[in-house]
Amino acid sequence: MPGLVEAAPLAASQLLVLAVVVVAAAAGSVYLARKHLAADAGLPDAVFWDSFAGFAVVAPAVILPSLVSPWAGLMLGLLAAGTAGAAYRWTPRLIGWQGARRTVRETHAANGVAAVRHREALARWRRYELDPGYCMDFPAMSDPARPETASLIRAMKAAEQLRGAADAGYGAAVDRLECALAEAERAAGAPAFPSPDVHRRTAGLTAEAPR
Repeated sequence: MPGLVEAAPLAASQLLVLAVVVVAAAAGSVYLARKHLAADAGLPDAVFWDSFAGFAVVAPAVILPSLVSPWAGLMLGLLAAGTAGAAYRWTPRLIGWQGARRTVRETHAANGVAAVRHREALARWRRYELDPGYCMDFPAMSDPARPETASLIRAMKAAEQLRGAADAGYGAAVDRLECALAEAERAAGAPAFPSPDVHRRTAGLTAEAPR
């Protein structure tokens, strides 16, 4: 047996493959364990299985080569320990970066929906400025001396300032604009008609509905 072990030394390519396996298993298990540990529920079972899975891969990849070459086993063991330590240190930053990216994507999607509502609210308000019939029937909607109309104008300016920005407050600004518009319409005695876009979507849904 000693002669057989000595006759089959590790090739450089084999050592490289083992090093890649050790690095990937150590880094991956530490990352998943810390990610699950940072979750709201803590997920202790997931942390245990993440650690166990990493150990189940790393241990054979270190122990078996050491039977052929103790120096190779020592190098792989140090590589595993160093990788685990580095992953433990840098994983919180990586998780934070991923969370920030996710927040940006969610904010972008929410702002896209808010932008549609913003356009609908502006289209609804423009009728009181551009339609002669609405101007004559509801003059209070164009009177900034009225507190409800003044609040509407402020809400419009606030929402306009955040339009197109990656700001999580844009949706809330559009909410305030819609509320201010509804309050101004109520105070002016105007019916809260849906916007033309809503009419078009409703008409499209009605036309597509099976009879």
